[in-house]
Amino acid sequence: MTAVLIADDQGLIRVGLRKILESEPDTTVVGEAEDGEEAVGAARALRPDLVLMDIRMPVLDGIEATRRIVRDRPDTRVLILTTFGLDGYVYDSLRAGASGFMLKDAPPEEIVAAVRIVANGDALLAPAVTRSVIEEFARKPPAAEPRQPPALDELTAREREVLALLTRGLSNPEICERLVISEATAKTHVAHILQKLGLRDRVQAVIYAYESGLITPGSAAG
Repeated sequence: MTAVLIADDQGLIRVGLRKILESEPDTTVVGEAEDGEEAVGAARALRPDLVLMDIRMPVLDGIEATRRIVRDRPDTRVLILTTFGLDGYVYDSLRAGASGFMLKDAPPEEIVAAVRIVANGDALLAPAVTRSVIEEFARKPPAAEPRQPPALDELTAREREVLALLTRGLSNPEICERLVISEATAKTHVAHILQKLGLRDRVQAVIYAYESGLITPGSAAG
């Protein structure tokens, strides 16, 4: 059973999300919060598996709330759900530790599927999200030449190839096709990459690859 905390300043949205999620046999809503500060406190007290997090909320916005929740409770995953488009929010949300990003006008079945994906330890990394992250790095080049962390030296050549494909938003089946490997092998490579780099999911792997200088916006195009 996946325990979900809903954080949104609009009561109608919270009610709608609760009805959508509680209609599923494997999901339960353990609490609600109407601002970011409440969300942080509720996450600490209720220990949900996943937080559905709005971005624009009073007292504390969803990005900072996400940062605090992930810092305090690394096992709790955050799925950003907002009425606003990707530009200007996606990078900050993912950098804060969110494992996915969806728009509130997504059909109920897509919201349910997204909750399952993120709760199961995967990341909701659509190509549009990846492109937005890449564009953000292109707009804001680092002030200093990034240093590649020593942990990258632990990756094999094949794992570096897989990481490079992850940064382009490729799914496991697409990675299999590109590298001519089985899906089980692709999953193993991804798991090893995350373990060696100390990362939670594919979203964080993309952020890590760019911030470490392993990948540059131009090299991930195509």
